[in-house]
Amino acid sequence: MYNHNLVEKKWRKIWKDSRLYTFKDDLNKPKFYALDMFPYPSGAGLHVGHVKSYTPTDVYSRFKRFQGYSVLHPIGWDAFGLPAEQFALATKNHPSSFTKKNIDNFKIQIEQLGFSFDSNKEVDTTDPQFYKWTQWIFIKLYEKGLAEIKNIDVNWCPELGTVLANEEVLTDDKGNKVSERGGFPVVKKPMKQWVLKITKYADKLIDDLDLVNWSNGLKSIQKKWIGKSVGAIVKFKVENSNDEIEVFTSRPDTIFGVSFIGLSIDHDLVKKNKNSEIEKFLNKINSLKEYERTSINSEKEGINLKINAIHPITNKKIPIYVCNYVLSNYGNGAIMGVPAGDKRDFDFAKKYNIEIINILKDKELPFEGDAKLINSDFLNNLETSKAIEESIKYFEEKKIGKKQVNFKLKDWLFSRQRYWGEPFPVLFDENGKILIEKNLPLLLPKTNDIKPSGDGKSPLANLVDWVNVKIDGKLYKRETNTMPQWAGSCWYFLAYLLKDGDKYIDLDSKEAFEIFKRWMPVDIYIGGQEHAVLHLLYSRFWYKFLYDIKIVPNKEPFHEIINQGMILNNGEKMSKSKGNVVNPSDIVVSHGADALRLYMMFMGPITASLPWEESGIDGMYKWVQRVYRLFESKEIIKDFNNLELEKKYHNFIKKATSFMQVFDFNLVISEMMIFINECYKYDFLNYEYMLGFIIVLSCFAPFISEEINEVFLKNKTSITKNEWPKYDESKIIEDKIKLPIQINGKIREILEIEKGIKEQEIYKLV
Repeated sequence: MYNHNLVEKKWRKIWKDSRLYTFKDDLNKPKFYALDMFPYPSGAGLHVGHVKSYTPTDVYSRFKRFQGYSVLHPIGWDAFGLPAEQFALATKNHPSSFTKKNIDNFKIQIEQLGFSFDSNKEVDTTDPQFYKWTQWIFIKLYEKGLAEIKNIDVNWCPELGTVLANEEVLTDDKGNKVSERGGFPVVKKPMKQWVLKITKYADKLIDDLDLVNWSNGLKSIQKKWIGKSVGAIVKFKVENSNDEIEVFTSRPDTIFGVSFIGLSIDHDLVKKNKNSEIEKFLNKINSLKEYERTSINSEKEGINLKINAIHPITNKKIPIYVCNYVLSNYGNGAIMGVPAGDKRDFDFAKKYNIEIINILKDKELPFEGDAKLINSDFLNNLETSKAIEESIKYFEEKKIGKKQVNFKLKDWLFSRQRYWGEPFPVLFDENGKILIEKNLPLLLPKTNDIKPSGDGKSPLANLVDWVNVKIDGKLYKRETNTMPQWAGSCWYFLAYLLKDGDKYIDLDSKEAFEIFKRWMPVDIYIGGQEHAVLHLLYSRFWYKFLYDIKIVPNKEPFHEIINQGMILNNGEKMSKSKGNVVNPSDIVVSHGADALRLYMMFMGPITASLPWEESGIDGMYKWVQRVYRLFESKEIIKDFNNLELEKKYHNFIKKATSFMQVFDFNLVISEMMIFINECYKYDFLNYEYMLGFIIVLSCFAPFISEEINEVFLKNKTSITKNEWPKYDESKIIEDKIKLPIQINGKIREILEIEKGIKEQEIYKLV
């Protein structure tokens, strides 16, 4: 019987002692960069969800090595951030001590699972040699005007004691704003914060999606988050006053259908025209949650300001309403109410008996002979995009409006009021003037006093000796906020390429640029879809900035991305809080790493979320034993051949190669199972075929493959030193043909039938 514990322990030691997976670039080979979204090293360790994520890249990395590629497949640790700080506060420990302990535990688990990572390429975001370059990138962003301090309303979470980016705030089922981590209440609070101007890159972040091989769904998520809206700002004068209302509209071609102007409750014109009736209405609206006001099914309410706007083209008087569904953070807090083209506007107009003006058929328009735009027949016959373009052109000619591009994307709040993060290399003089710290890295000071102040200040503010700095006799104060956890993950994939033992090649060196020219972009990036917005958006922004300052040679960091599915337990995502986590270390002991890896890849497509089933891992354990028994019980001969088995082998290699190339790993495993079943029919097996099988198997199950390669195939070198097996098309004979069945001229079914079957037998199948 195959003893997986003894065999896996044996090969872990051999691989470690021989440094089998140490990366050394072979410039004579094409490169392949396989990247995992690096883990946060929590105290809970890896669970099988991580195995579902990391196994595909390991399988594919092994496949590409066999195909003759120089493969980089690294791992690292996203080790700064709020979870470690919260745990430190709860346990009265320093974050660095248990972060190191957690990393050591993760590394043991990774070794147990046989992943082909090179420890020399390992990165850790808390390593000063790493975050030196995070700080350097921030300085460059500042020097280029892309980082600044703003006094703005921020998302303040009192429980966490820190500011959160918009993307880290959720709306609960009651409409309350809560933190993504912990679900704690979040309120708006004015604070001075560092902001990165990601909006300056909004167009590039959309346009350059054409350069990458991502799924349409993933591209769509990015585009929707950025939320580009091309339209126009249109000016409406207010009757009997010098006031103007600037309205953003993405459909300027509907200008003739404007039946009312809708304002947000905090629009300046509303504040200027308040009375008791309006005040009462505003109080009512303020008591509602945002989703209660703006959802498509919510009741549309408003109040007439009793003043009119003047249509900029027709000069018609248009009533102005305060509307509960108009938000101050969209456009300019004002909308053109076009009931003929928008259901919400239509419902609102009907409720308040507002005259609904037809968008194109208004016979009173005095525009005969003017620009073609105002000819309603002309507009009616234009495609929407062309009509919008012509409308904007007309507005600009008549000086009643101008083209405007709006984005849902907001600038990135980059300050965090916590200890466990990268310190900003920034000092302030007595007048608030900024001085940049050039002596990098600026080390995070050691302290046990990491409790949030509660008033918005970082724990670093308590370290008086660290905060106060004298330079040339002049007093400066350090920035006491730290960077968000996202900072290190924005560029870590470049750090792997620069890692050289305990040090890093300088990011801004010629040597680094040459390395990036060879290795970037990442060829395949695998990780969860929960990072489809934040991490991908932020890292693309930083990478594009580095491209603009000539640090990297291309525009996009990740050529292809696969979002692996989740492992479900009792119908729910695995999480420590739910108590439904399956520890892979336990499975390695009970069933073996090979069985676990195989089961993870056999469950179904890697993009699918699938349930964990004990019977599934049991079944894979039995199959691993079955493979071993085959080699144990059969005689393997180098010059032996069997035409039937030859055909099966070449067919197997062809299918396995095809499925491997498109990540259909479950189908590769199915083909391996079919081939093993065929092999059990023979007393003698061909050496070449069995070596080819083991090479394929080793991508999924490296331990048993090394053992079989040594013990039964009598090879003294690692299975990894082979080339991917080739197949001979001339030796592949299809056993079945496809026969379409037609009824009344239409194909109703396609039968797969054995070659040589008699006609009478076919009729029995129909």
